[in-house]
Amino acid sequence: LNLKKESDKIRKRKSSEANDISTHSTSEGLAKLENIKFAHLHNHTQFSVLQSTIQIGGIVKAAAKDGMSAVALTDSGNMMAAFHFVKEVLGYNKSAEIPIKPIVGCEFFVCENHTDKSKKDNGYQVVLLAKNKRGYHNLAKMASIAYVDGFYYVPRIDREVIKQYKEDIIVLTGNLYGEVPGKILNIGEKQAEEALLWWKEQFGNDLYIELMRHGQEDENAVNTTLLKFAKQHNIKIIATNNTFYLDKEDANAHDILLCVKDGEKQATPKGRGRGYRYGLPNEEYYFKSSEEMKKLFADIPDAIINIQEIVDKIEEYTLARDVLLPAFDIPDQYQDEADKEDGGKRGENNYLRALTYEGAEKRYEEITESIKERLDFELEVIANTGYPGYFLIVQDFIKAAREMGVSVGPGRGSAAGSAVAYCLTITNIDPIKYDLLFERFLNPERVSMPDIDIDFDDEGRGRVMDYVIDKYGANQVAQIITYGTMAAKSSIRDTARVLDLPLFEADRISKLIPGVKLKNIFGDDDKSKGKIAGLRSEERESVEELRNIAQGNGLESETISQAVILEGSVRNTGIHACGVIITPDDITNFVPVSVAKDSDMYVTQFDNSVVESAGLLKMDFLGLKTLTLIKDTVKIVKARHNVDLDPESFPIDDVKTYELFQRGETVGIFQYESPGMQKYMRELKPTVFADLIAMNALYRPGPLEYIPSFIRRKHGDEPIEYDLPAMEEYLAETYGITVYQEQVMLLSQKLADFTKGEADVLRKAMGKKQIAVLEKMKPKFVEQAVANGHDETKLEKIWKDWEAFASYAFNKSHSTCYAWVAYQTAYLKAHYPAEYMAAVLSNNMNDIKQVSFFMEECKRMGLEVLGPDVNESFSKFSVNQEGAVRFGMAAIKGVGGTAVKSIIDERKENGNYSSIFDVAKRVDLRVANKKAFEGLILAGGFDSFTNTHRAQYFALDEKNQTFLEKALRFGNKYQENKNSSQVSLFGEASAVELPEPTIPLCDTWGTMELLAKEKEVIGMYISAHPLDDFKNELKFCNASLSHYKELAKYEGMALSFAGIVTDVQHRVSKMGKGWAAFTIEDYGDSFEFRIFGEEYLLYKHFLVPNSFVFVKTMVKPGWTNKEGIKGDPRVSFTDFTLLQDIMDKLCKKITITIPLNEIKEKTIKDLQHLFATNKGSQSLHFTVWDAEEKIELNLPSRSIKVKISNKFLCSLDEQFINYKLNF
Repeated sequence: LNLKKESDKIRKRKSSEANDISTHSTSEGLAKLENIKFAHLHNHTQFSVLQSTIQIGGIVKAAAKDGMSAVALTDSGNMMAAFHFVKEVLGYNKSAEIPIKPIVGCEFFVCENHTDKSKKDNGYQVVLLAKNKRGYHNLAKMASIAYVDGFYYVPRIDREVIKQYKEDIIVLTGNLYGEVPGKILNIGEKQAEEALLWWKEQFGNDLYIELMRHGQEDENAVNTTLLKFAKQHNIKIIATNNTFYLDKEDANAHDILLCVKDGEKQATPKGRGRGYRYGLPNEEYYFKSSEEMKKLFADIPDAIINIQEIVDKIEEYTLARDVLLPAFDIPDQYQDEADKEDGGKRGENNYLRALTYEGAEKRYEEITESIKERLDFELEVIANTGYPGYFLIVQDFIKAAREMGVSVGPGRGSAAGSAVAYCLTITNIDPIKYDLLFERFLNPERVSMPDIDIDFDDEGRGRVMDYVIDKYGANQVAQIITYGTMAAKSSIRDTARVLDLPLFEADRISKLIPGVKLKNIFGDDDKSKGKIAGLRSEERESVEELRNIAQGNGLESETISQAVILEGSVRNTGIHACGVIITPDDITNFVPVSVAKDSDMYVTQFDNSVVESAGLLKMDFLGLKTLTLIKDTVKIVKARHNVDLDPESFPIDDVKTYELFQRGETVGIFQYESPGMQKYMRELKPTVFADLIAMNALYRPGPLEYIPSFIRRKHGDEPIEYDLPAMEEYLAETYGITVYQEQVMLLSQKLADFTKGEADVLRKAMGKKQIAVLEKMKPKFVEQAVANGHDETKLEKIWKDWEAFASYAFNKSHSTCYAWVAYQTAYLKAHYPAEYMAAVLSNNMNDIKQVSFFMEECKRMGLEVLGPDVNESFSKFSVNQEGAVRFGMAAIKGVGGTAVKSIIDERKENGNYSSIFDVAKRVDLRVANKKAFEGLILAGGFDSFTNTHRAQYFALDEKNQTFLEKALRFGNKYQENKNSSQVSLFGEASAVELPEPTIPLCDTWGTMELLAKEKEVIGMYISAHPLDDFKNELKFCNASLSHYKELAKYEGMALSFAGIVTDVQHRVSKMGKGWAAFTIEDYGDSFEFRIFGEEYLLYKHFLVPNSFVFVKTMVKPGWTNKEGIKGDPRVSFTDFTLLQDIMDKLCKKITITIPLNEIKEKTIKDLQHLFATNKGSQSLHFTVWDAEEKIELNLPSRSIKVKISNKFLCSLDEQFINYKLNF
């Protein structure tokens, strides 16, 4: 008897019988379900990070399209999407004929003990749904506990947590990883039944057995037992589909997403164990239609019918609410008993008024009637908003910040328009003095939440947050989560990695994507078409190429089509850079939280876009590097000059500061350092603070075009005209040009009697181009202004001008604050240049390119920047006694902070070091190790010891030991002897005398070797740059190495550059032909080139390390492969020349350019002398121009020829004579 064959026969017979019964019951079931509503109760969205492709809007649309009565959200372990989900459903319901009920839930990981992290226990996956708002809060509590206390691989809770927060919760038994199904499969029916009975005991009729049919054998086996349990214990069954993607055709994209999560290739087979990967077994995990679900469960119609019972148990609720402020303790004398009865804010308003007037007495010499009127108006508006506590909270932590020595910014945004904020020292700019408007901050006719953003110095920001945590409690303060989503390019790269598309192909495709979404590129709706139409012509060509690739049949096409589905998926979570939440009670009573990876602070599971709508008070604590920079400069000035500077009291009319702006020497000056701004500063020659405010507002896209007119009007080269004489009052400071939103607001009030609230509505409508609002306001403006005696034609023109420019008009409050910060930095640079630049360099220590850039500025300013020195350097950049800037020791690789501290502390206590031996004897060698000493030596830190040079420290003796190693061994021995020195018979410490090792004799390193080693430990050349001697030769370059990192931009162009050859690898191809990979460096970058074939044979003799070369190239289109796909552009080399030969070889003539008004007798004599001492064979030309007459004359010199050399060009530079070198 063949048992296997007989078993198969029995199985087939039973299957046939079951099919007969099933066919009969299915038709009956379908008839029974005809008018029954279905709802999906087990759905994962993209907030089940990297496990689902479903987006919130998509699931709501799908449920609506199918006419479902409800839809549930049950993400894995978190409730991040809860607010977005409820808001989306309720938003849909506003205009829907048949509303959908939103059901908030969560698929929890329920383990044995959520606090036990000694072993991995991900627990069972159980679905919990909230019946009402109270149930939602219980879910939020559990989701918070899962992260805060239970996170170990996954966020976990246990039965004890569930017992504590089980009120108003519905439980579904879950998928195959649920406790009951999981135990049926893996442990035994008895244990599964015990588990089921525990859940029933806790939840009674709110427990439902979940049946799933995804076509898996395990499910069929489990479902049989579940149905038996349901009958035995009278527990209702429901049908669900564990959805991870919307449409069946998205199954592949979802599988790719799972591979992205696990870092796997899709080609790896699914399964368990080594060599396999996780993946869903089939394509059934999609958002099935009601009809599909009914057919699937037609044999057990109750599983569909019972769903409505759950839906009926759910109450609809919103998660939006008014912002709740934490209670602020106010002194007894300001409290009002009536507040206790009606929850009013009288006490807070009383205290705010008292603090405001107390501050006003310090801020103003005299509180005039107009000041009092302004303060009373603001206090009244604040009282009407119901948020006086907001101002009390902000002023409290700002006061604490100042007391802790944290630098606080003068204000930012519209809050600087509040005189109350100024009196409370929340801001530091007088809004009355600068015509800043409170109604720009809080509209008196609309109740809205105040929003004050605060700048702190980078280092102090954390201390202010600690203060807030201490004051309100760690359980009431949280940071805000951010969701990192897959952008277009990253979705292409991720998909390509999983599909094993070669990296260069993935790069090529992603480079074709302009700054728009893939959904827009391949979308057919009007919005998508509009986005593509708005691209530049070359970008549209890239889009067309991308579409062509997508229409193909290869792996590239597959990559694009799957990436379109994955685009926008949440890839990771992070923490908002500056947002802080403060709540009146334990934060988990309001929203679910998780914890930050690198701190103990809570992090909300809701993101920045919804926290305020969810009723949470959000503060922005911003770190502004410039405040740290100002603070550091003040410290250096105090240390060097013993002068106490207060940046807040710098005179606003300082001549030296305005002269710096007028010269355009604004490198390192906050918001005024771009080359464009420097140019306009030189043209404008600002003389008053109002000029700086205006330029800060104008120098941005849009209003930029008004700057030339602004400059001409200031200098009287263009008449200042006002459409109406009444406008002069508010436009005079900007020479008749409307620059600020506040000007529009003030003029609408003055000309047309608009209220403060109406003026703010107008400002908003113009800024956001709200056509309907503007059409409504225009007749009112014209009518009321005509009634005030103004000309209607002029009013029409004013309105038209405002419509055109108001969208560009800037917030004057913000401009004024940041112009003041810029003024403070300029004042410091003008009066304490070395100290200021040392602080600038210190604040950019981690960005070597920026350090290099600012060192160039130091050179331009005539400031010497010296390398690190063990006797003068501190941790950061500093200024020595001679006024030179010293490199900070912390900038050296391998020299840790503790080593630097040890060196500085010992130097402060016992004076300067005299030699390497002195350093080795005195510094703690446990923290300052051999690596730290090597870094200091190579960076030049010991160069002040005149008896040794850098090469000697690395000279080897006969035992193969370096001199440095011997010096350190000597230091260690000295310290050991000193620490254990024995006391003599007479009670005195015996002297410790050890012979110092002999300093070896050896040659010094050559300049290039010395500079190369310097660069190795600092990241840049300090003593000099190898290209410094070739600055004039570099003028013949039309490109730098950075151009070669974006070759596509320069296709078809001839580019020439110069640099040092730092590395060369000569190689031979399989065909026996020579080629090379070589690296060239210039001032700002390095780049590896490859050279082949004939070009290699022609130019290989130039490829020598440390040689200086001038290279001409042509950027050619990439090769086209067999499929017709073009590769990346390639570089063809057309000429190599040694850099030192360039001037003779390429420079054919020099053109000296002189303005007519500068041609004086002395200038002519100086030039004649210069030409006489530099005779040669190169042509000399002059260009003379008259700026007033706009005439230019080009004059070649027939009798004089010159030798163009660096010496000759330096002489021209010293005389400030402009010239141009011609090829």
